[in-house]
Amino acid sequence: MIAALTGRLTFKAPTHITLDVQGVGYEVFIPLSTFYSLPDLNDLASLKVHTHLRDDAIQLYGFLTQDEKDAFVLLTSVSGIGPKLALSVLSALSVPDLASAIQAGDVDKLATVPGIGKKSAGRIALELKEKVEQLGTPATAAADARWASPSRLEDDALSALVNLGYRPADVKETLKRVGQRTLSPPALTDLIREALKDLTRG
Repeated sequence: MIAALTGRLTFKAPTHITLDVQGVGYEVFIPLSTFYSLPDLNDLASLKVHTHLRDDAIQLYGFLTQDEKDAFVLLTSVSGIGPKLALSVLSALSVPDLASAIQAGDVDKLATVPGIGKKSAGRIALELKEKVEQLGTPATAAADARWASPSRLEDDALSALVNLGYRPADVKETLKRVGQRTLSPPALTDLIREALKDLTRG
């Protein structure tokens, strides 16, 4: 099993990256919380990795912190929650917010994540309530990606959020609201983060 990877970052997107480790390119799926803190292309990146075995493939999931990886493993232990949904949860909620929602039994908060309905949210809250105490606080993610064109910025944010499962119409309206209260063009990661705050408030 691959538990960690350090290599040259040759490709990055909000949902996955490619790490070149001694000439071998590894595709690693990531949550937005990890995307926020990725270095520039061709710089070295280090991730905690969970190896997911399927009948037809071996998939790698990478995380900036051990807490994120632990939260991912806990989420995938819940009936009906696969790796894709677990990444969606970690993209929408920080580990502390996730832990707080589970401990409080806040099904409505959990159900704001795309793909997580009330039943799935209830299972997460019920099955993980006694387990989330083992999670600590993740490192604060730093945003560093900036775009020269506001239209390109919004297009990239729209694509990232739609890939997470949000409806295009909802995302466009949310990005419009965020833009109206922002004095200057934000970093892509800041724009996505602010939009997610609005979207997860339902």
